[in-house]
Amino acid sequence: MFSTITAAPAKQSVGETISVLSGRLSTATLLEDRRAAILGLRSFAKQYPASVASGALRGLIGSLTRDGEDVDTVKVVMETLLMLFSPDENSPEASEEIALWLADEFTQRQENITLLLDFLETNDFYSRLYSLQLLSAILAARTERTEECILVAPMGIPRLVAVLDDPREAIRDEGIALLTYLTPASIDIQKLVAFEKGFERVFEIIFQEGGLIEGAKVVEDCLVLLANLLRLNSSNQSMFREMRFIAKLGQLLHDSYKLPEDGQEIAPWAQTQRNRNIYALLAVIRLFLVPGAVGTPQNQVAFLRDGCLRYTLELAFAHYIDLPIRAEALIACADMIRGHHDLQGEFAGLQVPRAPRKPSAEQGPPTNCISRQYTIEALLETILAVDGPQRFEMRMAACKCLKAYFFNHTEAQKHFLDRAIYGHKENPGEPTNVLTTLLCPLPEAMATDPYRYWFSSVLLLHLIHESPETKAVAMAVTEGDEASGEEVVTSIQTIAAHLLSSVSKSEDPRIIIGYLMLLLCWLFEDLDAVNDFLGEYTNLQGLIQAAVENPNGDVIVQGLSAMLTGVIYEFSTKDSPVPRAAVQKTIMTRMGRDRYVDKLSKLRSYPLMRDHEVLSENLGPGADGGLPDVFLDDTFVDFFKDNYSRILRAIDRDPGYEISVITNGVQKGVSRELVDSLRAQVEEKEQLLRNLDVEKASLTSQLGQEQADHRHTKDNSAMELARLNHTMETLRAQFNSRERTLQDVEGKLAQVTKLLSQEQTEHQRTRAEIVRLKSINDGLQRNHEQELVKVQKEHRLKEEQLHKQIEMIRKEHGAKEEQLHQQIEAVRKAAESDAERVRRRSEAEKADLKATISRLEVDLMKANKAKTVNEEKIAELENKIKATAESLNAAEKKLKTSEEGVRKATKQLEEKEEERKSTQNELDDLLIVFSDLEEKVSNYKVSLMHPLLPYYTCLSPFSRSNMNNRKNSRPWARQYPMVKRMRMGMKRKVRMRTRSEFTGRGDENI
Repeated sequence: MFSTITAAPAKQSVGETISVLSGRLSTATLLEDRRAAILGLRSFAKQYPASVASGALRGLIGSLTRDGEDVDTVKVVMETLLMLFSPDENSPEASEEIALWLADEFTQRQENITLLLDFLETNDFYSRLYSLQLLSAILAARTERTEECILVAPMGIPRLVAVLDDPREAIRDEGIALLTYLTPASIDIQKLVAFEKGFERVFEIIFQEGGLIEGAKVVEDCLVLLANLLRLNSSNQSMFREMRFIAKLGQLLHDSYKLPEDGQEIAPWAQTQRNRNIYALLAVIRLFLVPGAVGTPQNQVAFLRDGCLRYTLELAFAHYIDLPIRAEALIACADMIRGHHDLQGEFAGLQVPRAPRKPSAEQGPPTNCISRQYTIEALLETILAVDGPQRFEMRMAACKCLKAYFFNHTEAQKHFLDRAIYGHKENPGEPTNVLTTLLCPLPEAMATDPYRYWFSSVLLLHLIHESPETKAVAMAVTEGDEASGEEVVTSIQTIAAHLLSSVSKSEDPRIIIGYLMLLLCWLFEDLDAVNDFLGEYTNLQGLIQAAVENPNGDVIVQGLSAMLTGVIYEFSTKDSPVPRAAVQKTIMTRMGRDRYVDKLSKLRSYPLMRDHEVLSENLGPGADGGLPDVFLDDTFVDFFKDNYSRILRAIDRDPGYEISVITNGVQKGVSRELVDSLRAQVEEKEQLLRNLDVEKASLTSQLGQEQADHRHTKDNSAMELARLNHTMETLRAQFNSRERTLQDVEGKLAQVTKLLSQEQTEHQRTRAEIVRLKSINDGLQRNHEQELVKVQKEHRLKEEQLHKQIEMIRKEHGAKEEQLHQQIEAVRKAAESDAERVRRRSEAEKADLKATISRLEVDLMKANKAKTVNEEKIAELENKIKATAESLNAAEKKLKTSEEGVRKATKQLEEKEEERKSTQNELDDLLIVFSDLEEKVSNYKVSLMHPLLPYYTCLSPFSRSNMNNRKNSRPWARQYPMVKRMRMGMKRKVRMRTRSEFTGRGDENI
């Protein structure tokens, strides 16, 4: 019984199962079967992504197209695809290449990306969510190709932006994330998102989420999306500014530093998220303020107008805000005012809350009243009156803010420096005064807070850098009362003394570097400052010692000390307290050229100097938990790199060569060798002048001789002038005769024109006579119509033969007449044009000759009056007379040519007249032949007259005489006036038309 039980089926492998499911997905016709196959594939997608993708990827994508209306199937397919993009990390088939393979399958066919975008039109939660997630995964794998597909897809970007309006947070947040990944690099996508009201929708989400204070991670994502849309995109920034969205930024800033109304403390995680939101907003603001950008000045004005500058300052000085956020707010303020004078003035006039002071026993408990102070005072307190490594970032940001206030604003620099000088004199112990800090350092403060002196040096550096006016004001500051017998020491000598003291005491290198940066920028291209520094020879010796024998061995200190010695030598003069030659000798003796070049080269290749622009500022505590590793200022680094080569080569220049510097329009410094060479040149010029005086005397004697020769020449010129006058009279008589000849030619031309007008009048009369004869012929034709019909039937054959002969003769005669007429017309037009051209040329030449004669007469009058014409003038007059004679000869030749043309035209007219007469004879012969034909027709008419006698009596006498006059040997047509006129020399064209009409009328009578 048990023998009939079959064995268990063989266990199927994973690969076979996936193959079976893939085949079922491709071949199944029922929706339930395809869905079951997809569910089976989904169970393998996490562990075996490569197998599922290789066998069923195209089937899954095809199922989205085929079963797109079934929500459950679409959900399962998208879940499977998402699992393939993010498989299990422990899977043996897990690989990064699978995601690239899947992304290529989607992006290589545009309809696949369009299919995913189509699912955004549905209202199903999972279809919209999973399609966004799939697009994000594809974008992460193949960024550029996916951007192109979305950009090309119909309504691609508008669909994605519309997702931001979805009330379901999961879909909305996924749409924000996708747009954030999609917009960092493509300017076209950024513009399309902004055009689809992207800014408005982002701000709506931010305010719905509670702004910066209460907003969660989605607010930060929205701000990151805003940053992507605005970064380096001037058109989007203009749209943002023109649509007044900057006011919304100001509103967010205004709400960011408000304390909770209920006084409750904020949770740590909420505090962290708030800081991230504020930091992101400040980053968005700084995108509008890129130095040198086209729209930066307009953006700065807009930030001031909408209150962003004031709100950012309030945020920066809100003591309950974290220090990194406050520091970032100060940097944003610096960007808002940099390079804009109006904003810099507004910035200085703003007031901010004063920092709360620690309560003391004498002051009593703190009060709730918050006092306010001006922005510049608050910044100076933040920089100079606050210590501690944890607050260094805030101090650095305040220093940048003050540097932006000084930037390209000479008035602000002078005002700040004047206030500092006044405060230094009136209140020497003020801790927030830059000059007091540098000129009167406190030993305990230098040990505990070296950055106080570094910041003071940097601020004074920015006050005097590339500003001769502020340099002069600062150099005028002195220490010591001369009236009390104290030694007066200038500010440069005081700072140099503190520098050398710090080097000898091995104090913190930040203080030394600060002094060196300040002196380098101060002494560069300032001869007076260099002379002030060299007023104490020990300053130069101590500086060389700091560069060579520095006990700390700091590369920056040694390099800057060597550079300062090079600057002193470069801009020293022969008249300096230590002459230029002595400065070079000291440097060469105590340092040497090789060591000088080595110190500068090491500083140039030092990482903090070489990579300063690319290294990020490390404002946190140093490696040992001490002070930050900040030694160099940005402006000084640019100054060093710009002038490194010049200072490096300065030591090789000869002491006799001094640098010329123009300060406030005054040139300072000159080369002594240049002065000596100029003096030698002056002596040479004086010797040359003496030689010229001698030459002048000899030339004066030569001039007298030349004047005598000139008088002799003048007499000869008068005689020659008389001869020229006689020649001119002869030429004038010849010209008058030529003019009369030209008038005769014009008369002949008028006669030819008159003959042509008479021919035209005769032509009009002939045409009128033709019209009259035609009307008579029409009457005769109507009377003899019946007779002619009978005659035509009897003599049809004879008429056809005669008609052909007449037609041949007529065509030949017509062609000859037409040719003759064209020739006559061409000759007439040529004669008229030649005569007109000759007349115009003769008139022009006549006018030129008259002008030449008048000009020569004027010249002769001037010569007769002045009697001072030299040989060159006489030669010129002779040339002009020769030219006039040549012009007369040319005119005579042209007149002869014109007369010859007129004679040729007359001859051609005579030839044409003879041709016309011969043609007239041929026409007469033709008319004779035609009269014979008419005579034969009359014979036939006589035979028909007996039955038509009553009709014959009714005819006019003119018609009866024509019918009875058979003995006349000449044609009846010659008795008409028309034939008589044809013998009077009419134009050929009129005769041809007359003969044609007459011949046609004869044919009709036949």
